[in-house]
Amino acid sequence: MSGSAEAKKGGDVPASVLFVCNLNAIRSPIAEAILKKTHGARIFVDSVGVAPAEDADPFAAEVLREAGIEPPARGPKDFDELDDVTSFDLIVALTPEARAKAEELTRSSATDIEYWEIEDPLASPTGGNRERRLDAYRTLRDRIARLIENRFGRAGAATG
Repeated sequence: MSGSAEAKKGGDVPASVLFVCNLNAIRSPIAEAILKKTHGARIFVDSVGVAPAEDADPFAAEVLREAGIEPPARGPKDFDELDDVTSFDLIVALTPEARAKAEELTRSSATDIEYWEIEDPLASPTGGNRERRLDAYRTLRDRIARLIENRFGRAGAATG
C-alpha cells in the first residue's frame, strides 16, 4: 500500500490522484497543478492539507506561472472538504504527517498511498531575499515535475 515514486516508476496510471501535504499551500498545490497540466485529460487530480493554511502561497503561484502552469484557483483545503478520500485510486503524501493522515483515513480501503519525501522550501534559509526564496521554490517545482514524469509518464505519451 505504501511506496516511493522510484519504486512505482512505470507503474499503472491511476484514474484519480490526491496530493497531500501539511498546509496545502506550497507542495501539494504545485504537484496538483503540474499533474493537471500534464495529465489532466486522463487523471482527476486534487490536493488537500492536514491542517490547511489560510491562503495560498504567492511564491508557489509565481513559479508555476513562470513555467506556464496555472495554479489551483481555490485556496488551501482539508480532508473534510472531500466527498470521500477513499474514492481516489492513489494518494501521494508529500510529508510524514500527510502520510500518517492518509493511512489513517484509508485503512479499510483499496486506495494506494505513496510517500514522496519533498522538503519544505521554507525550511531552507533564504535570508529574506526574494530571489533566493524564488530559487528554492523553482527547485521544488522542478523536483516535483521530475517525480510526476517518473511516476505518470510524459505528457501526451501513450501508456498502458
